[in-house]
Amino acid sequence: MGLLSLAIWTPVFFGVVLLALGRDEQATMVRWIALVGAVAGLAVTVPLYSGFEIGTAAMQFVEKSVWIERFNVHYHLGVDGISLWLVLLTAFINVVVVIASWATITTRVNQYMGAFLILSGLMIGVFSALDAMLFYVFFEATLIPMYLIIGIWGGPNKIYAAFKFFLYTLLGSLLMLVALIYLYTQSGGSFDLATWHRLPLGSSAQTLLFFAFFAAFAVKVPMWPVHTWLPDVHVEAPTGGSAVLAAIMLKLGAYGFLRFSLPILPDASHEWAWLMIALSLVAVVYVGLVAMVQQDMKKLVAYSSVAHMGFVTLGFFVFSDLGVSGGIVQMIAHGFVSAAMFLAIGVLYDRVHSREIADYGGVVNTMPNFSAFALLFVMANCGLPGTAGFVGEWMVILAAVKANFWIGAAAATALIFGAAYSLWMFKRVYLGPVGNQNVKALLDINAREFLVMAVLAIMVLYMGIHPKPFTDVMDASVAELLRHVAISKLN
Repeated sequence: MGLLSLAIWTPVFFGVVLLALGRDEQATMVRWIALVGAVAGLAVTVPLYSGFEIGTAAMQFVEKSVWIERFNVHYHLGVDGISLWLVLLTAFINVVVVIASWATITTRVNQYMGAFLILSGLMIGVFSALDAMLFYVFFEATLIPMYLIIGIWGGPNKIYAAFKFFLYTLLGSLLMLVALIYLYTQSGGSFDLATWHRLPLGSSAQTLLFFAFFAAFAVKVPMWPVHTWLPDVHVEAPTGGSAVLAAIMLKLGAYGFLRFSLPILPDASHEWAWLMIALSLVAVVYVGLVAMVQQDMKKLVAYSSVAHMGFVTLGFFVFSDLGVSGGIVQMIAHGFVSAAMFLAIGVLYDRVHSREIADYGGVVNTMPNFSAFALLFVMANCGLPGTAGFVGEWMVILAAVKANFWIGAAAATALIFGAAYSLWMFKRVYLGPVGNQNVKALLDINAREFLVMAVLAIMVLYMGIHPKPFTDVMDASVAELLRHVAISKLN
């Protein structure tokens, strides 16, 4: 078993063990087993980074064996500079969420922790799969644990939110399955992605396939106008579910564009780039304005996630090294920042049991340590230089300006809107005199919560101050992807 298999199946194994364990009377033991499983899952991904060869676009840590011989389906794994950081981010966020959920979940603890561990392994499988059918299996399987997390441990309208999440994402994925079957027949019976990258597809076929993939990936990102499921799901999901959904699951769709749409369908990607850019700018500008009028903190951050992910798809479809690299950096940075924002909201919700901005005010007076962390995360959400939130957005804006000044100018307005809704929320929740008796009774974060906030703060600052390790890993793979897209388009 190679490193990638260990990264996938270690958390899945511990998740299954947790599901087999007993009742809530054993909750303390369950939590420790979950933590061991999450840390073990992170530990086996570290050699992926330390042993990764920078400067080559080739897939590394490749594993390949026959899975379903009759249909030529292989258990084929590998990572390059595009997927490596997403694998590491998934394993890292899993550890953070287990620690953050330590005391907040008191019912069915083994099932809750088990679902997160299994989900982590499945998402790493998505980022590692080099066989299209294996990718599809992992891609769809991630729906099941997240559906259960929302539907069992969510808020009052959890069933509605869980169904909406499942139906939206499943419908798009079915169209992707049709596209995969078509490519399988065109390639002579192969699901190998590298083989598909060399397929000579006609213009009309590429367009139909492009929109089939778009249906699956745009919903997952989510892009405007298929983003409406996200705020509902975030509001109802438990804190850990919101953190993983925003930090990792939204990246599955963006990653799909890089693995399928761009390299397999280069002509259609160029032809419909204007549409992708337009939808991305709507997400950046319009959804940013929608975020400004939200009264629920989770809804505000959910809409801000749609706006931030708009930068990702915008960067991909300006077809430049700077834009694609900026989009990937933005994916990673958003993983840290959005997880931190949702976990910070969870800290307040655990104490006051409200997410309404109006129910707070003056939190800094009673929770000074926590408010300092919250301010850092809000600034990162604004895109403040020196934080992770700035790097990717700045790279994408520069790439957009080089492609078309007005596209870049429109994208840059997101920094203004981001600052407006983020700082306005911070002002109303944290600053000023103590708002009410609930706020007056608040106690500052404990050691466990401090650890979660501190670890995320370190990553947000490290990536903002020293992004070179992140960009160095992806440069060769991004250059090769764009070279392939340009050559394929010429042919």
